[in-house]
Amino acid sequence: MAEKDSKFDQLKGNAKETIGNATGDKQTEKEGKHEKVAGKAKEYVEKGSDKANESIDNLTDKFKK
Repeated sequence: MAEKDSKFDQLKGNAKETIGNATGDKQTEKEGKHEKVAGKAKEYVEKGSDKANESIDNLTDKFKK
């Protein structure tokens, strides 16, 4: 679910940036760039969190054996 949110943020930001660029609205273009970057950052954090949880699960499994 969270991955979909970050992808949606990136898509929404890209659309805003494109619209702002096409219309000459620098504020909308800037907001779009920020939303796109925020979505990408959120995606990286989610991937890092998934990797950390996977590592913890692997270690826990080793100690249970």
